[in-house]
Amino acid sequence: MDIKNLAKQSEKYTIDIRRDIHQNPEPSWKEFRTTELIERELKSFGIETKKLKRTGIIGILKGIKSGKTLALRADIDALSIKENTELPFRSNNEYMHACGHDCHTAMLLSAAKILSEIKDQFNGTIKFIFQPAEETCVGAKVIMEEDNVLEGVEAIFGMHIWGNLEYGKFNIESGARMASADTFKIKIRGTASHGSTPHLGVDSIVAASAVVMNLQSIVSRNINPIEPVVITVGTIKGGDRFNIIANEVVMEGTTRAFSQEVRIVIEKKMREVVENTAQTYGAEGTLEYEYCPAPLINDPKLTDTALKSVKKLYGEDSLIPMDKLTISEDFTYYMDKVPGIFVFLGGGNEKLGMYANHNDKFIIDESALSRGTALYVQFAADFLNS
Repeated sequence: MDIKNLAKQSEKYTIDIRRDIHQNPEPSWKEFRTTELIERELKSFGIETKKLKRTGIIGILKGIKSGKTLALRADIDALSIKENTELPFRSNNEYMHACGHDCHTAMLLSAAKILSEIKDQFNGTIKFIFQPAEETCVGAKVIMEEDNVLEGVEAIFGMHIWGNLEYGKFNIESGARMASADTFKIKIRGTASHGSTPHLGVDSIVAASAVVMNLQSIVSRNINPIEPVVITVGTIKGGDRFNIIANEVVMEGTTRAFSQEVRIVIEKKMREVVENTAQTYGAEGTLEYEYCPAPLINDPKLTDTALKSVKKLYGEDSLIPMDKLTISEDFTYYMDKVPGIFVFLGGGNEKLGMYANHNDKFIIDESALSRGTALYVQFAADFLNS
């Protein structure tokens, strides 16, 4: 079967669907129109559908014989960004598909269409997961818990279009590719007094300032230098008036790491720094630490399958390297349960203007979409028939 040609034949359909979704973006957990569109299309292909409890939908397609079960995933939600492009199909509301989820949805729908036409040429079952609320970082977790979307699944494949990557090129690498994204809240409690008599109080702002500085020593002195780590204090709030010693400061932030072991070290060391530094200044420090999406670590065997699939379709030259990313993906919740592979598809074209994902001018070269469609199909066929 000539999957490359089938994807090219389906290119107009892919682009039309993408533009429809792009023009009508919906935020996390409110993807009602998008879900209805996906359901309509899947049913037109003869694919069994199941709506999820909130938003989103899955499709189920069986091959000619029983066998393995593979999940193919696309996210469907948009961002709270006002679009700043001149596209004729630009957003008609205050939201924007500035992260390419419209592309992911369109490519997977096009792949579902093709796979439904060649279902007599592969074994096993494919689950098409059209996932809501990726931008909340917990969409995958919620639909796993509420809808059991991974029931029977033995492996999962995901793809992300990337604005800073040359259009039509793929990045597929084994191991850690994206960071964890844990969050924290620090409270420093002191004792209020008049600003002119700081010796009668305990200054929570001074203690909090020392905590902020000391946290960075974790990165430089407690973690192996070859392990990339980020500890960011994003907000710091304290004090009521210019002449009052603040009795409480609250700080919130995020940490990033590429291994589970390092995540555990970060929390342990942060707790020590917060409590001990605050105590040094006569204050009390507490840490609330929440584990969110884990590091995205591609399975070696699935990576090998994906690489072979791309080479079959577009040759070795279509693969390019890319640095690990300290941003995160809730796709990792699936990977906590089953082996997974997550690949990047280039969508950037300097002639159109290359903008990073989440930019209000984010634009992609739509000629890349047929390649994403083809890889969804080729990987599914190669995995299920192996």
